[in-house]
Amino acid sequence: MVNTQGITRGRFLAAAALGTTGVLLPAGWAAATDGRRGLGFRRGLAHRGVVYTVGEGGVPGTARSPHRMHADLRAIRDELHADTVDVTGDGVDRRTATAAQAAELGLHIWLQPTLADLPERDILEHLAETGRFAERLRRQGASVDFSVGCEFWLFVPGIVPGATVLDRVQNLLDGTFHPARMQRKLDAFTKKAAALGRSVFHGNLSYAAAQDDKVDWNLFDIVGIDYYSHFPQPADYVRELRHYQRWGKPVTITEFGTCAYKGAEKTAGMGWNVVDYDKDPEEIKGHLIRSEHTQAAYVVGLLEVFESMGLYGAMAFEFVTPDAPHRADDPRHDLDMASYAITKTIEDRPYDPRSTWHREPKEAFRALARHYRRGRVS
Repeated sequence: MVNTQGITRGRFLAAAALGTTGVLLPAGWAAATDGRRGLGFRRGLAHRGVVYTVGEGGVPGTARSPHRMHADLRAIRDELHADTVDVTGDGVDRRTATAAQAAELGLHIWLQPTLADLPERDILEHLAETGRFAERLRRQGASVDFSVGCEFWLFVPGIVPGATVLDRVQNLLDGTFHPARMQRKLDAFTKKAAALGRSVFHGNLSYAAAQDDKVDWNLFDIVGIDYYSHFPQPADYVRELRHYQRWGKPVTITEFGTCAYKGAEKTAGMGWNVVDYDKDPEEIKGHLIRSEHTQAAYVVGLLEVFESMGLYGAMAFEFVTPDAPHRADDPRHDLDMASYAITKTIEDRPYDPRSTWHREPKEAFRALARHYRRGRVS
């Protein structure tokens, strides 16, 4: 997602599940096809993927590298065995270059602009430019879906009080906002974004909503949900997710995952909130126990639920988080514990912001790779 003053998406996930009571549809609902856009429902996932965030980088050592991007996309295809990459973040040039490379590798592309804390006009221009590029890719034969954005109440100023993303998160957590006013503004901007997306892109259109958002999904072809619930039984997830199927449209899980410490799966998308960012260097609060198994079990368990429901797609959040390095010998500063990434960032010179680094697979990466490989159609 977007990098806002050095703060990445992993630091302000605020879509805690409030719980919803959905309209239950019959299990194993009949196959259907949208003749206008060619979308269909079937058992199992049509697309298995991962979120790949592009941004400037919080420090010099994490700045974007075209060479690294190419290697990452090849690893997503050949090592993770994903067929889909969610290319998101700020910077049109970075995002379009990544999407073009993904298309060359034969990956299905979920292309999503995410620009924060700028005027509405700038955000919409950013959306339109990205959508026009997605349309060019589509006309050239690439497999691409276009999402007009992510959780607008979080990223777009004026819907929730607060000048920055973090200000708006705090106002939401403190309840210092007017729910009805927020919904009116959110509806108005979502409608405007959808209309603009339709005007520049003629394939499948979507939006990545927080799971408790109220969205008019008649505006879109695909229902997109950032999903971070935790329940004791798979049936509980199914019951909640069927709420989104009531629109009769394909459902994509645009984000799912958790962090790599014991208990992280129970945090409902707030697992990142265990880092003291005021310290230098930043450090983990409390006495957390690192557990890659916790992360792996959660993502695979959810993936099995999504497959059982025949959802359109699911994208694990996320491939790599360069500004959350793993420090095996220093648990207090092992920021990877609070990262949703399925790979760990290893610095060549720990604590040096200019250090080069490499990534290594976490248990969640290996578990997803096994699962994706079994589900991939050859």
